[in-house]
Amino acid sequence: MGLGSSTRTVNMSGESAKFVKESIGKDSVVIFSKSYCPYCKMAKEVFEKLQKSFTAIELDNRDDGDSIQDVLGEITGARSVPRVFINGEFVGGGTDVKALYESGKLEKMLVPSASAN
Repeated sequence: MGLGSSTRTVNMSGESAKFVKESIGKDSVVIFSKSYCPYCKMAKEVFEKLQKSFTAIELDNRDDGDSIQDVLGEITGARSVPRVFINGEFVGGGTDVKALYESGKLEKMLVPSASAN
């Protein structure tokens, strides 16, 4: 009973990858989450405090949750949840989102910019 290989082959053109990419593009805030995860709850609570709607994709309620986590690992460098995206950009996990909120940076990230730079 080993821990298994950490070098999984991830199909970045498969259905799970397409789902992840489409989900990230559909909403300004997307949280890949697990319903029982305290860090996921932490991230969702921040957006609730800001009264900012978000899409939460609960991986533990999906048959393809494990393969979605593999894709997220390829995209973000880690399979852990939550994986939070704002305007298509990965911003981190629960503690990252909370730190961005406490520093005032998160609200600025949520405001659509009128200028490109």
